[in-house]
Amino acid sequence: MAHSRTQRPSGRPSRPPASGVSPAPNSREIPRDSTPPILPIAERLNADDRFSGRGVTIAFLDSGFYAHPDLITPRNRIVAYNDALSHRTWRNTMPEPDASSWHGMMTSVVCAGNGALSDGRYKGLAHEADLVLVKVGSMSRVRHDDIRAGLQWVLANHRKFDIRVVNISAGGDYEASYLTDALSQAAEECVRAGIVVICAAGNTAHSPVLPPASAPSVLSIGGFDDNHNAQPGARGLYHSSFGPTIDGLQKPEVIAPAIWVAAPILPGTPTAAQASLLDALAAANDEQIQRVLDEHRGVDPELDAARARAPYHLRNIVALKRRSEKLVSAHYKHVDGTSFAAPIVTSIVAQMLEANPTLTPMQVKRILIDTATRLPEIDSDRQGWGVVQPRTAILRALEKKV
Repeated sequence: MAHSRTQRPSGRPSRPPASGVSPAPNSREIPRDSTPPILPIAERLNADDRFSGRGVTIAFLDSGFYAHPDLITPRNRIVAYNDALSHRTWRNTMPEPDASSWHGMMTSVVCAGNGALSDGRYKGLAHEADLVLVKVGSMSRVRHDDIRAGLQWVLANHRKFDIRVVNISAGGDYEASYLTDALSQAAEECVRAGIVVICAAGNTAHSPVLPPASAPSVLSIGGFDDNHNAQPGARGLYHSSFGPTIDGLQKPEVIAPAIWVAAPILPGTPTAAQASLLDALAAANDEQIQRVLDEHRGVDPELDAARARAPYHLRNIVALKRRSEKLVSAHYKHVDGTSFAAPIVTSIVAQMLEANPTLTPMQVKRILIDTATRLPEIDSDRQGWGVVQPRTAILRALEKKV
């Protein structure tokens, strides 16, 4: 993909918790604290649970998608799927997923998943919103002009599907002025049509913010690291890209959690099989552990080779693997990148539009900026106006309701 800094979760490993994971040799159970206690976004941002994006349709532009259970049960909320590369559109259904499906699956579920596979724990703030999914790339690349084509499709179809918000967790190929760049102009045109356009700023502090995130009317989202903690004092800055842009614009406007974000594992993949095995081993006692390994032969060669070891040795291997794979459960892992900060802000915008459907894109942007709070002792160039405050933003949105 073009500019993997916005397209893939960063390869930087999340910091482990302070407590160790190795059990005492005489312990009978595999430790359950071998992965960090990832908190839901709603808790970390003190979100307003009165709103869930009901009645709002969000478009996602990404490299690929998957009809994840968190999006389609008990109601299929995917109203349309468009492949901008093949110029085909499906209504209320999707073609078979491919290897590029994981990233868009994660971004859409972080925003609008209902937590079906986590008993509701890891639901997005917009867990009742409808979705339009627009494929604009492949496993290896998302091109500048393909993002533009996706935005043009959204513009042409936004009334048909009542699209109010667009999330773009991708970046273009090069710096360009919004005065001449066709991708930036497509984003600006969407905003003029009444669509809120939200883009990930990027994950490299010394790299520029690229189109469409660099366009003036777009909401560009940077990231912060709260150590998966609800306390404001735990917050530090994530290594987001920042401006000024080539046109001298301040970017990003606001920041949101960009690390320790629970996101779904793509079903039917080797990663999913390994996660299921490790989760089963984490729940097994000494008498069960060999049976679980026998039932999952071939899933993890390292565990196959170690199956004759003592249970406490196997526990250590399992604990280390769960941590290194950043597993939260059999169905979720924690990820990082502004690719995930952006859909968190998108979910807040969906809540705001549910609270007050009359808001314009510029009013949404102004409310988010006015209600954000800056991290202390951090340069404003790097964080914009600061951390999003969903509860305050919704109250401000309600105040503007006619």
